[in-house]
Amino acid sequence: VICRSLANSSNGIKRKSPLQNLHLVSRSVHHPYYPSSKFQRPPLRISVQLFSSLNRLPIRKTKLLYVKYGFQSQRNFWLARLASRLLKLRYLILGSAVGGGYTAKKTYDQWKDMMPDLDEYKWIVPDFIWELDEHIDFDKLIKALPDADDLAKLLPDFDKIGESFTSLKGFFSPGYNLVSEVTGASDLLLLLGSPGETAFRATDQGYENDKQYKKVSDKEKIDQLQEELLRTQLKYQRMLERLEKENKELRKLVLQRDDKGIHQRKLKKSLIDMYSEVLDILSDYDASYNTQDHLPRVVVVGDQSAGKTSVLEMIAQARIFPRGSGEMMTRSPVKVTLSEGPHHVALFKDSSREFDLSKEEDLAALRNEIEIRMRNSVKEGCTVSTETISLSVKGPGLQRMVLVDLPGVISTVTSGMAPDTKETIFSISKAYMQNPNAIILCIQDGSVDAERSIVTDLVSQMDPQGKRTIFVLTKVDLAEKNVASPSRIQQIIEGKLFPMKALGYFAVVTGKGNSSESIDSIKEYEEEFFQNSKLLKTCMLKAHQVTTKNLSLAVSDCFWKMVRESVEQQADAFKATRFNLETEWKNNYPRLRELDRNELFEKAKNEILDEVISLTQVTPKHWEEILQKTLWERVSTHVIENIYLPAAQTMNSGTFNTTVDIKLKQWTDKQLPNKAVEVAWETLQEEFSRFMTEHKGKEHDDIFDKLKQAVKEESIKRHKWNERAEDSLRVIQHNALEDRSISDKQQWDAAIHFMEETLQSRLKDTECVIEDMVGPDWKKRWLYWVGRTKEQNIRNETKNELEKLIKCNEDHAAYLANDEVTTVRKNLEARGITVDPCLIKDTWHQIYRRYFLRTALSHCNLCRRGFYYYQRHFVDSELECNDIVLFWRIQRMLAITANTLRQQLTNTEVRRLEKNVKEVLEDFAEDNEKKVKLLTGKRVQLAEDL
Repeated sequence: VICRSLANSSNGIKRKSPLQNLHLVSRSVHHPYYPSSKFQRPPLRISVQLFSSLNRLPIRKTKLLYVKYGFQSQRNFWLARLASRLLKLRYLILGSAVGGGYTAKKTYDQWKDMMPDLDEYKWIVPDFIWELDEHIDFDKLIKALPDADDLAKLLPDFDKIGESFTSLKGFFSPGYNLVSEVTGASDLLLLLGSPGETAFRATDQGYENDKQYKKVSDKEKIDQLQEELLRTQLKYQRMLERLEKENKELRKLVLQRDDKGIHQRKLKKSLIDMYSEVLDILSDYDASYNTQDHLPRVVVVGDQSAGKTSVLEMIAQARIFPRGSGEMMTRSPVKVTLSEGPHHVALFKDSSREFDLSKEEDLAALRNEIEIRMRNSVKEGCTVSTETISLSVKGPGLQRMVLVDLPGVISTVTSGMAPDTKETIFSISKAYMQNPNAIILCIQDGSVDAERSIVTDLVSQMDPQGKRTIFVLTKVDLAEKNVASPSRIQQIIEGKLFPMKALGYFAVVTGKGNSSESIDSIKEYEEEFFQNSKLLKTCMLKAHQVTTKNLSLAVSDCFWKMVRESVEQQADAFKATRFNLETEWKNNYPRLRELDRNELFEKAKNEILDEVISLTQVTPKHWEEILQKTLWERVSTHVIENIYLPAAQTMNSGTFNTTVDIKLKQWTDKQLPNKAVEVAWETLQEEFSRFMTEHKGKEHDDIFDKLKQAVKEESIKRHKWNERAEDSLRVIQHNALEDRSISDKQQWDAAIHFMEETLQSRLKDTECVIEDMVGPDWKKRWLYWVGRTKEQNIRNETKNELEKLIKCNEDHAAYLANDEVTTVRKNLEARGITVDPCLIKDTWHQIYRRYFLRTALSHCNLCRRGFYYYQRHFVDSELECNDIVLFWRIQRMLAITANTLRQQLTNTEVRRLEKNVKEVLEDFAEDNEKKVKLLTGKRVQLAEDL
């Protein structure tokens, strides 16, 4: 087309073709001997003929041309014509233009791919951003924006772009200029580049420019653009912060005026305060009803010392929590309600004192109060507590939300901790995270290895899809300094390293590790760090993923989004549940009124107090019988083994009485009063338990059983016997044992009967022991087909030898001599039985004991008619019944002790026990946790839910 337009023009036209108006490619076809910078070529007189590369015309002869440097003959440019025909220069030019356009488009696509894709993070932008026109004066904002000169500096150089387009335009504008230069050039250099590319060699000046342009690499261009983008973002970030600060001050002034009553209107509670009160009310109910686990809250979880508390303090804009170096500081859940207010203050739910967070004295007092409440909530023998501490923080510019700071997850229980500390922390964390509407704020320490993380596995179990989890990487400054591969931090923020999913990923810096740092200094340090961080400059981190301010905005937006989605749903669920419960109550308990736990507790309290009063109605005879029987069961072994048997081994009555008196005195001074008090206290417990547990017929309500059992145990635990009673009882028992005068035959016979019963029971026990030692006799072996073991056979043979020894000497002492042991052993060895001496002595003890008890029982029968000799003090009589007198003294002491204890029980201890029961019931009435634990059952659950 260009050549045809040239052919249609007139012949021999003289035209100027200034070099400076030609494109770079056009300059390259001029002769190098005529520099364009110093000389201007004279007009050429050329006789041009009609020419077209599309037809084949004969080459004509041309006239001589006048040239400034002489004459030269007219030449036919057959080489150029041939090249233009063969290479088709127009196609090369058009191809180069198309290739340049393609390269420009590819560069544009690369730049577009480098820009961050914000579509996935539209949820991070809070809803109030779209309503800024209602709250912010944009006229004032426009005035504060930079002027056109400042903006022009940030825009690309449109003049250079225009020159480039002009050059392209010259590349395609009238084609006859280019063709004429091609045909008039003395030589044509055609350079073919790499496959698929074609280029012309430029002049010396163009070549130098191209070489200088290539020195600037693509990477440097990208770095420059990123730095320029960061500077622009920081600039506008500061402008937004300045505007937010001004807006905060204005809102503070408005709230202060409302507080002073200038507008004379009553302010309603803020939405977040009402929502927090609802959570507090629901938290007082039984956790088994799941009433408080369906409403949203932000649950802050993380490993110990990961920076959970620091992140919370940055969101609350105050250092309100106690701090420690490496030790566990958060020992119970802390619910923090953030709301907006004119003054930066904090207060507890159960206290009216306000802590001014702008004063360091109040901050220290607040931290101390939180630490005291945590330690008081921890029970004895435990390290952490499930009791929640409720704290409200108000201040200008705070994001409204409810956060719960949980104890840090640990991997090892150290010394000083309870053994179940690890499991308790896991159970507390799971209880809060199992709430399907809770926002999980997962805190991970960036300065430690990712493989050491415990909380990420726990969060991935509770929220495997990551629909309500926000991941926060703390201590990024230490991570950037210590981590050898920065791409590892990028993998964490992109969610590719941890086996968990999340709605968003954030990186924050919460200070330099100094507990005395202020919130403002931490903010400045965080902003300065991210401004100079390589992670942000190299696009490993994106601007909206850094700083605690962006984190708090995102968390608040997610929190209220979850609240909007779940509150109405929960309200409808409560209504439906109430209808179902009312229907169930009418069907199961048609004749019972709905009683909640408090009403049921009052009813149980009255019933328990009535049963305590019933203790005073027990008859004195019943008390004394129980006390006497129980006390003898407790002391009979000591009387027989340590008093009667040693005294019975003496040779005469004087020695017998002396031994008995000494041992009774020692027993009375040390053991007997204490044993008697223990028996009385146990008897009181048994009677009290009997009255508390026995059914009252149809009126018995099993709902109160657990409460009665708990009241009984706690009352008995608190009750202490009067210490003075033991001293007075000792005197009474000592006087009773000193008396030896039996007044009548009836008392004598009662003493004999008491002695026989005691000895018969001991004889029966002894025979059972012997039977276990020697095995069954011949009757049982034949009737029940049982046999003796080898050891039982040995003991049986030993028993037979020892019985022979006793028959030979009926007055034998209680202990075997060494020669007698040797004799028995040799007799058994003669029969092929090897016996140990210890086995012989052990067997002898039981054999002699049986022999002695049988002898004592036969002596009792002889003493039945010995009361006459007793009255004469056994003068001129061979019958001595001092053992009967001993048992009478013991029997009389038991009766007097039982009577004394009965009086003390009915007059003092029952009343003191009643007082303890009242105190326990009052304590249980104040402890809602006790009520929830003790008053359970389907009926209670229905009534409480209703």
